[in-house]
Amino acid sequence: MILTQYYLGCLSHGSYLIADEGTGKAVVVDPRRDISEYLADAKEQGLDIVGVINTHVHADFVAGHLELAAATGAWIGYGPTAAERAEFEVRSLGRGDRIELGDEVTLEILETPGHTWESISVLVLEHGTAHAVLTGDSLFIGGVGRPDLVVSDGSTPQPLAEAMYGTLHDVLLTLPGTTRVMPAHGAGSSCGRGLSDELESNIGAQRETNPFAAQMSVEEFVDMVTTGQPSAPAYFQVDAALNLRNRELLDPDEPVVPFTPTEVRAAIEGGAVVVDTRSPEEFAVEHLTGSVNVGLDGRFAETAGTVLDHEAEILVLTEPGRQGEAALRLGRIGFDSVVGYVQEPATALAALSDLVTAAQRIAVPEIGDLADGTVLLDVRNDGEREDGQLIPEAVHIPLAELADRHGELPSDRPVLVHCASGWRSSVAASLLRSHGHADVTDLVGGYAAWAERAPAGV
Repeated sequence: MILTQYYLGCLSHGSYLIADEGTGKAVVVDPRRDISEYLADAKEQGLDIVGVINTHVHADFVAGHLELAAATGAWIGYGPTAAERAEFEVRSLGRGDRIELGDEVTLEILETPGHTWESISVLVLEHGTAHAVLTGDSLFIGGVGRPDLVVSDGSTPQPLAEAMYGTLHDVLLTLPGTTRVMPAHGAGSSCGRGLSDELESNIGAQRETNPFAAQMSVEEFVDMVTTGQPSAPAYFQVDAALNLRNRELLDPDEPVVPFTPTEVRAAIEGGAVVVDTRSPEEFAVEHLTGSVNVGLDGRFAETAGTVLDHEAEILVLTEPGRQGEAALRLGRIGFDSVVGYVQEPATALAALSDLVTAAQRIAVPEIGDLADGTVLLDVRNDGEREDGQLIPEAVHIPLAELADRHGELPSDRPVLVHCASGWRSSVAASLLRSHGHADVTDLVGGYAAWAERAPAGV
């Protein structure tokens, strides 16, 4: 048997290739949109990718089922309720369905609703014995899928959370303890909370250590799984729809068009959004007025999808040679509207000096120097504020909600933004400036830096 995990850290996304070496037949589960790695491994090992399975309608990325089907002729499998809604031909996969890859490897479908109604898990059998279970967003290492993304028709958190309780205790945790647990996401994903950095576990370990697996009532479980979840980025609903649509295929090799300073000016005047992917420190020194700072070395795609309009034309400003990476990572979440990149950024910024500005960032000791009436804004998620980890008098608007709620902040007062460590605060501050908030500063080091210097008892 071949069972390979592909983990994409910037999206906390795990996908899998399973094959029977005897027949060479393979299936890919929960693929990302750029599929070259799956194809290369299949070619190297003499495998024929015959099927593609999505464990559910993904919301945090655009899955690569259409790309793989076009490249290999593979069928596409979804749980029954998703199969009914897809615009393309789908193999409906329900409880107990089996996919025989050969004499050694069989895939058995488990229906595991809770994150979404159509969620399934794929039990990998080797010679008839449970070897691994690909749990999608049902069971994570240290967590379970959140029930409140509302990406399935008619779904609401309460019944989905109740369904997740049954999925966990009546289906997944009843598997043999040695069964490997291989989920679709790890730490950092917005599809759940408390997820482990580990990329694999087993059922026995999850029975013992996963807090959601502890003995509790359905009511206690529902309360636990529906509280403290991070705010869902707006693009999640867009991607959920795209994953059932007969959309355009991604071409990861399509070159990004270089824009001269004159073309950059025209694009900005035409409404294009400049996404500056440099570090917060470089961005603060100088940047194009109105640009949004989302560092390419952070959780770039998810964060960009959190603060940008999916319909907007995007012009990326990157370190030389990284424009293709930025466009690809945006393409993974369905943002195919990158019209070009700022060619030779240093030269372009010099040529567009009338459009260039700087940003103020301050360290904790300088907080006392801020103007009276400054609004302190905390853009962390709810779970990060648990146990009273707060800077006094801070207004709370999670970053994922800021694009819609920035109007709640007074436009005639200075704003100081903080997050946990100082990366998201630069994103948030630049977003506020792009929406017309003129006097915005962000806190270097974020809450962590403040907590180190906070007076005892504060």
